[in-house]
Amino acid sequence: MTIKNSVFLKKVLFCILVLFVVSAYTFAYAAPAEVQGVAEEAVTGGSMDSTNAKAISAAVTISLGAVAAAIAMGIAIAKSSESIARQPEAKDSIRTSLLLGLIFIETVVIYALVIAIMIIFVL
Repeated sequence: MTIKNSVFLKKVLFCILVLFVVSAYTFAYAAPAEVQGVAEEAVTGGSMDSTNAKAISAAVTISLGAVAAAIAMGIAIAKSSESIARQPEAKDSIRTSLLLGLIFIETVVIYALVIAIMIIFVL
């Protein structure tokens, strides 16, 4: 790995970390915005903790799924472009394999979204 790639990778990982932290705090503090909810919280005795936990769990689930898929897609596209550059005559089979792989990678994001929705509405 060259120095240029290492610096780029550090920047990407830092951006992902910042995005994760911001999204987790945004979801965690969006729920208790209502004043009436605070009064009901005192009566019920702690359901806001459950709401915060659900929001954080959903944010972590979708964030990790999206980040993993984005990294995997970037690597797959880079490698397929490199392969097509080396063997232009095999571009059709490489492209077919790439699209099939991208479909499988994208299913991870869809599963993460379904799990996040289940965390919010079912649990």
